[in-house]
Amino acid sequence: MPMQAQEIEDLIRAAFPQAEITVQGNDGVHMAAMVVDASFKGMNRVQQQRAVYAALKGKMDGPSGELHALALTTKAPD
Repeated sequence: MPMQAQEIEDLIRAAFPQAEITVQGNDGVHMAAMVVDASFKGMNRVQQQRAVYAALKGKMDGPSGELHALALTTKAPD
């Protein structure tokens, strides 16, 4: 079953409770998210994105994953 934007946001929010999170997409399969969190300071972009993917708890793993594609933008606050 495809994931909805709120479900993705809830998973990310559990790992990053103070983050500014925006999730977009309406087909439940191809989604986009922006996560801005202070914990990203000092991390490179790959490290930031790995942290967010870990928060998704395997929902993108393999061909049977509930989420097929997530365009992810991450950054620390200015």
